[in-house]
Amino acid sequence: VHVVESGGGLVQPGGSLNLSCAASGKPNGFYLMGWYRQTPGDQRTMVATMTAQGVTKYGEFIEGRFTISRDTAENTVNLQMNSLKPEDTAVYFCWVVDWNEDPHWGQGTQVTVSS
Repeated sequence: VHVVESGGGLVQPGGSLNLSCAASGKPNGFYLMGWYRQTPGDQRTMVATMTAQGVTKYGEFIEGRFTISRDTAENTVNLQMNSLKPEDTAVYFCWVVDWNEDPHWGQGTQVTVSS
């Protein structure tokens, strides 16, 4: 399975970023797709996930600022992040789970929110 993220970078507080992820390698696609984030010394924290049926889950700290979307046929998932705060600075990882319930991770993309 190959999982590739894109779209990270530097943004000022209050700004927006869109993260994209493309997964491949499973003919039947993926049951779950989503995003986690991690800061140095901390565990990875769930940001947002979406099932193949469209059921979403968000981390409590999102407070309506982020929106996850996915194209199940294309095996892509996006994360639109608005009203970014310095505390959103982290490495963001794309996470997918195939229909055998095996998880797979991307290599991560850095998001830095700073003035």
